[in-house]
Amino acid sequence: MIWDLLLYVPTVGALFGIGAKLWYSPSQDWAYLLFFMGSYFLFVAVNRVLKTRLMALPSAPVAIELAKECVRVSLRSGSTADLVKNVKFFSEIGGKTFAITGLDLTGKQQQHIFHVGQFADVSAYNDAKSRLAIYR
Repeated sequence: MIWDLLLYVPTVGALFGIGAKLWYSPSQDWAYLLFFMGSYFLFVAVNRVLKTRLMALPSAPVAIELAKECVRVSLRSGSTADLVKNVKFFSEIGGKTFAITGLDLTGKQQQHIFHVGQFADVSAYNDAKSRLAIYR
């Protein structure tokens, strides 16, 4: 989460700051673009921190179950998402996160990111990664 804050706070601050400076100059059209970009990065940052890092949003994944017919992801809201088609597994090079994507029962594309800290220990994390490797 520290990395995300170090990445997004200066970026959003710089975009809004430069946009505010350009607002009172003859180049006011560029200010609109910078305010739009700052707003976009702000929404991305808030979603990333609250959903994947703090797992505070209802759509944040909290558990994963593997079965032969589907991959079941339990969400913070108490509901589950069953990934049944086009299931793909993506692992980070650094080894601290992995993502699972696929279509649920309604045909909607789902993407869920899991962090090593969500598992009981590193061996449980590595076990989940090795079992999901068939979806590469």
